[in-house]
Amino acid sequence: MAEFVIKLADERGHVQQQVQSAATADELRHRFTQAGYYVYSVKPRGLTGSRRKAKLETFIIFNQQFLTLIRAGLPILSSLEMLAKSQKNPAFAGQLQNVAARVRTGESISAAFEAQGGFPVIYTTTLLAGERSGNLEEVLGRFLSFQRISLSFTKKLKASLIYPALLITLVFGLFVFLITFVVPRFATLYDQLGTNLPSLTLALLALGQGAQHYILYVAPVVALIAFLIYRWSRTDAGADRIDGIRIKMPVFGVIWLKYQVALFSRTLSTLLAGGLPLVPSLETAARSIASKRIAKAVFSSVSSVREGKGLSQSLQGTKVFPPLSVEMIEVGESTGALPQMLNSVAEFYEEDVQTALTASLSLIEPAILIVMGVVVVVILIALYLPIFSLGNANNFQQR
Repeated sequence: MAEFVIKLADERGHVQQQVQSAATADELRHRFTQAGYYVYSVKPRGLTGSRRKAKLETFIIFNQQFLTLIRAGLPILSSLEMLAKSQKNPAFAGQLQNVAARVRTGESISAAFEAQGGFPVIYTTTLLAGERSGNLEEVLGRFLSFQRISLSFTKKLKASLIYPALLITLVFGLFVFLITFVVPRFATLYDQLGTNLPSLTLALLALGQGAQHYILYVAPVVALIAFLIYRWSRTDAGADRIDGIRIKMPVFGVIWLKYQVALFSRTLSTLLAGGLPLVPSLETAARSIASKRIAKAVFSSVSSVREGKGLSQSLQGTKVFPPLSVEMIEVGESTGALPQMLNSVAEFYEEDVQTALTASLSLIEPAILIVMGVVVVVILIALYLPIFSLGNANNFQQR
């Protein structure tokens, strides 16, 4: 018997964490699920939070090799040991070695991977579905297809955000350079001239002098605030609050919501196609997405599904999912092709997100350039206006 740290919630939604003994993590999860609890996670005691997540690309390559070896007829244990020896990442190799050791002692492969604490929930659940159905090769193949599509889509989104992020960084860097380096030198020049300065110039010089004097105090305070916000965002209340703000943002809030719905739909489709029942698939899909608001909506719909209501009706009652996605899911339920229709929902919203993001960024990029130009022009006018005034005054005196 081993000790596990289990995080669960009762029927009233009260979340608690306990230390329990069980032969495997799967057995403990099943025990509390049968008792009516919702189980968030089950991790071996002493390993909680100590494992680092494997890089997604490395993880995909491993699973591709793992699937190839299994299809070639090699036993699971031999495949794991062989792949563990070939890994260049020591941490990932250590995790695979631990998995192989657990499988050697009779533990299921899904429980062995879950015990590591650094692998996606959908992966361990997919392995569990493959073990129960006796078709591990097929469910692993579906998982790989899901991950390839998700990785490709994520890369496209990140690539489209690189240029705007670079522009914003340049604007901020230019502003800091002008305020902290250029403006103080003009302040020294105007002090020597002893002339009356326009209000715009005085305001800019005061800003530059303040930035130069207080930058050493402001920077640590800003860093501390950022760190506290980050720590707060890691809590359940903070993550939920930040996600709510993110969803309510103009333009990008809708894009974020559709992106999370697409990820949820594709995850749920993969789990259902692997043979997992609807309720556990919903719970796993909810834990696999980043949006806390959507995850809470899915968890609230689980009780309705348990009572016999349709998935589309349960999701519609949450008032979070877009109406079109609910209608498409309803069609999938009525035709008996829910996994295929969920894939269609994911494809539709992924394309919609890509189109909307491209259109939004095409407007934002010129706006950033305009803002940068206006800032530079205002600063230059404020700095050179006294010089122009002195030149005009000298010309007038000469006449």
